[in-house]
Amino acid sequence: MHEKMRILLIDDEPVVCGSCERFLGEEGYEIKTTLKGKEGIELIKNNEFDIVITDLKMPEISGMDILEFTKKNYPEIQVIIITGYSTISNAVESIKKGAFDYLPKPFTPDELLSVVRDASIKRMQSLKHIYRCKVTPHKYGLDNIIGISDEMIRIFELIEKIAPTDSTVLITGESGTGKELIARAIYNHSSRKDMHFIPVDCSTLAESLLESELFGHTKGSFTGASTGKRGLFEIADNGTLFLDEVSNIPMDTQKKLLRVLESREFRPVGSEKVKRVDIRLIAATNRNLKMMIEKEKFREDLYYRLNVFSIDVPPLRKRPEDIPILAYNFLRQICQTLDKRPKEFSKEAMDIMMKYNWPGNVRELRNAIERLVIISDDDLLSSENINNIIDIDENSISNNTNKYSAPMTNIELKENKKKARENAVIEVEKTFVIEALTRNKWNVTKAAEDTGMQRTNFQALMKKYNIKHQDP
Repeated sequence: MHEKMRILLIDDEPVVCGSCERFLGEEGYEIKTTLKGKEGIELIKNNEFDIVITDLKMPEISGMDILEFTKKNYPEIQVIIITGYSTISNAVESIKKGAFDYLPKPFTPDELLSVVRDASIKRMQSLKHIYRCKVTPHKYGLDNIIGISDEMIRIFELIEKIAPTDSTVLITGESGTGKELIARAIYNHSSRKDMHFIPVDCSTLAESLLESELFGHTKGSFTGASTGKRGLFEIADNGTLFLDEVSNIPMDTQKKLLRVLESREFRPVGSEKVKRVDIRLIAATNRNLKMMIEKEKFREDLYYRLNVFSIDVPPLRKRPEDIPILAYNFLRQICQTLDKRPKEFSKEAMDIMMKYNWPGNVRELRNAIERLVIISDDDLLSSENINNIIDIDENSISNNTNKYSAPMTNIELKENKKKARENAVIEVEKTFVIEALTRNKWNVTKAAEDTGMQRTNFQALMKKYNIKHQDP
């Protein structure tokens, strides 16, 4: 089955147009035809087509001209070239220039339908959204969070459900996936949106200072406390407090945090006076808290207090269909901020970005696009531009789009099965290493300990897949 694909057929032979229109129409496709190349280009400009089928040899404007115009201005449209046997070499050249496929004359209805079906599948994949992403990204997001994948749509739905309540929320996910954006979206759609939103990065505060920052202190309560200070819990009263990287809170402070969540009461450091607060707490972490509980590095009772409602944010490599809409949104924002002319991605550049694993997730994608805009003088960002920005190698390319051709013999079947198993093992091992490093802020020793591996064995896996240190 296919969605109702919109097809434009350009051919100077009325018989070809008529027969193709009749056959494809009977198959449920929405098809428009024209005998003139110039008119075809105008139709492409003024309509939204999913597929363009064009004859290669035509007067005035050739099919190659139509292909080049379409791929330059509407790269998401799939182009199929119709050609006579005498021009097969030109048809092959058209593939290099971005055509989806070519169809030699004379062709049967089944041959036409087969190619159109394949083009429809390609069009229905994630790149089919790029044009809409460029024009109306607000349709595919919530506040500053953007995505079209099923996973992100589900997160939008969860935010809308939990935001109006006062329930505590735990957001989990790798660094760079946008956990703070989700916390802010919850706050923006809550009844507390007119009060304070106080973010706290628990990983940046020394253990000796964290308790004072959270709960405040009195004058003289410790060396250097020359004046009293209100804590962030008190400042956030009636608002929302966001504890990022909550896994870094030391065990002693965790006990006091648990008491606040249970009673909404706390005592500043050095004070005997109990203070009450009315806050909404949102916490986030890039670590596996259940594993930390097993190692007695995180309190189980605190975990259940925090995990009243959970939102898990998948890494970008597990939702590659979000990459085009994110990339175009960042490109538009950055060009405006830096006062640069609007730019576009070539199909080849987008293909590379779709296949790259993005270990730094959305944050890495945005930073890469900002570098692209700064260093590139071209309006069309090419695959060469992308390769100069991100470190592409065979181990950083995702297998999400990997396809195997149908085996013809039993030997080929066995070879394909062996290759599939090997690729599956590679993907599992790479994901294992990257996620362990991400949870532990790319500290190799801690990551090895976290996974129960010897450091040398863990490093051997990093070397095997050319996984290099990333800044947390």
